[in-house]
Amino acid sequence: MKLNVKPHQSNQTHRTVLDNGIVILVVENPAADIIASRIFLRSGSSREGKAGLAHLVSSVLTKGTERRTSREIAEKVESVGASVAADAAADYFLVSLKTVSADFAEILALVGEILLTPTFPEAEVELEKRITMQGIRSQQEQPFAVAFKALREAMYQQHPYGRSPLGTEESVSSIKRQDLQEFHSTYFRPDNTVISISGRISPDEAIALVKDVFGDWQAPDMPIPEATQIAIAGEPHQIVTAQETQQSVIMIGYLAAEVHSQDYAHLKLLNTYLGNGLSSRLFVELREKRGLAYNVSAMYPTRQETANFVVYMGTAPRNTAIAKASLQSEVERLRNVELTPEELQACKNKLLGQYALGKQTNSQIAQVLGWYETMGLGVEFDVQFQEDIASVTSEAAQAVANRYLGAPYISLVGPAEVVDFC
Repeated sequence: MKLNVKPHQSNQTHRTVLDNGIVILVVENPAADIIASRIFLRSGSSREGKAGLAHLVSSVLTKGTERRTSREIAEKVESVGASVAADAAADYFLVSLKTVSADFAEILALVGEILLTPTFPEAEVELEKRITMQGIRSQQEQPFAVAFKALREAMYQQHPYGRSPLGTEESVSSIKRQDLQEFHSTYFRPDNTVISISGRISPDEAIALVKDVFGDWQAPDMPIPEATQIAIAGEPHQIVTAQETQQSVIMIGYLAAEVHSQDYAHLKLLNTYLGNGLSSRLFVELREKRGLAYNVSAMYPTRQETANFVVYMGTAPRNTAIAKASLQSEVERLRNVELTPEELQACKNKLLGQYALGKQTNSQIAQVLGWYETMGLGVEFDVQFQEDIASVTSEAAQAVANRYLGAPYISLVGPAEVVDFC
């Protein structure tokens, strides 16, 4: 098999494309005798036909192949102290592995077997369906999960981002073994796969091992199905869920830029300023100074399509109204008042420092670089993101805040006597 090799020098990342379409990213890092790998499929819960299907595939994928039972797979992994896991996110499906260098070839071959020849045993499917439905019921008793579910559904309506990764009891109960097989045959294909490897291994060695395991894997003639385009056209409003809890939960959300937008770095910076850590504005102003919050933070997840920017807090029920107004006021401040040069620089330092610390281990390196490639950003984004953050100005940050943070969706969960009047 011929190789199309295009080495990239950012972070010494070597990018290679096999003839069957698999993209391989390798970072040689001899600091520890460990090799970590991430195998990404450009799929996820946003591509599933039934809510919860991708999660169920991730739960059952490692539970049996044409050659091994679930127990035999577990014993093989544990016998060398390795780790193998599968997960489904909104925009991708992931299989991860980590092992000492001497056992990497053996574990990679096992993972290849899991990826290419899973059997999705009926008994395992039914067991994982029951476990998933228990998880769904458990979430219904957690105020933060209830509040976020209501917020997400209000913001995205029928778009897949509006669904819980676990699905619903109704959707999960309707999933059959055949659904898992069809999902696998549709999206598990070499031209839809990115394999990132970081550790004590040379690029040539890594490429040779991947070629040995996956080189004969061929893509079917049918094209990969295009993602269904579903417009997001809801009107911002407030959702109230009465629940007898010890605290009220307030979530305020805004539709925001996807990862390819020029506004992405600005929103990441604003998110860090508002709700990242003990020095963040929300923590200092609403918890430390005013004592309103049991917990308070912000989040801005990275998405291929329209993302969400959310601030949230838990507070004593008696403080619900003032806490809601205060949380909104802090977001409004971003629209009305520019960050000072000192605030902006401190925020950049924090974000870039955390970003650097998030790429210390081989697992972290493999995750970040493979994720960039899967999202269509390329390994160059590792440097580009840092440059984008460094170039943000206070004026530009305020303009972006005004662009996205003006029309909130609000989700309240708490005792009826307080949330019904907010």
